[in-house]
Amino acid sequence: MPLHASPFELRALTPRLGASVHGLDLAAPMGDEAFAALYAAFLRHKVLLFPPHDLPPAAQVAFARRFGEVQVHVMSMYHADGHPELYRLSNLDADGRPTGKHPDKGTLAWHTDGSWRRVTGQATIIYGEVVPETGGETHFADMAGAYERLDAAWKARIAGLRAVHNLDFSRTRRHGVDLMTEAQKREAPPVEHPVVRRHPETGRTCLYLGDHAESIVGMPYREGRALIEELNALAIHPDLTYEHHWQPGELILWDNRSVMHKATPYDPAVQRRVVRRCTVLGEEPRGVAAAG
Repeated sequence: MPLHASPFELRALTPRLGASVHGLDLAAPMGDEAFAALYAAFLRHKVLLFPPHDLPPAAQVAFARRFGEVQVHVMSMYHADGHPELYRLSNLDADGRPTGKHPDKGTLAWHTDGSWRRVTGQATIIYGEVVPETGGETHFADMAGAYERLDAAWKARIAGLRAVHNLDFSRTRRHGVDLMTEAQKREAPPVEHPVVRRHPETGRTCLYLGDHAESIVGMPYREGRALIEELNALAIHPDLTYEHHWQPGELILWDNRSVMHKATPYDPAVQRRVVRRCTVLGEEPRGVAAAG
């Protein structure tokens, strides 16, 4: 059943997270009223799914720009289609055959896009060009709900803590080799963010960690690593997740400020997977106390 009247129809994906959007053509110009309603749905449901449709790369970038400034990722080897704002993940060679190489193993761990920047990711918009029959799903987890599920002792323990987020750490850790050039490392140095942040628009309190978080400021490295790993595991609750199996031509939009996500494995020697992503820049995260 529709969740409420609007210029489009919304259908819940799970009782607590996500909705599918029906009746919008993202390749066509969108009026201000429709976009305002869509943005309200984005804040409310955190994850929005759009049914299969043809969305050229330029139209995807134009849609992303409605939300704000679009990130040009420091790892330029992933730029696609003449648009530096697009980040393409593909395991195919020039003839469209599987290479056997996973394009980005960092996506297989729970993370939030752009947390390795001082100004972090607001929205991520992914379009599925080619999707595997098995694996290659995208899972989402609600970080506002995750914070609410923590007991009082955990909330007291992490209040005021700051984590160091480091793209070089997460990429090297997951691939086993250093993928970034020295110039890219200089362009994306480690940054600090609060472990608990206030969502700037909804006001909800959210956990903010994920796989880019390397250490805790002021804490011995190994102790901080253990805390981050434990919190990342505690943050995932089956009833606060949405697990998406892709169909070709689908688009998913989500709020990085209140959601973590990950991809599931697939066989890159047999299956074919090509997705293109835009990440919209948001703001520098603020801790709960600082937001007052």
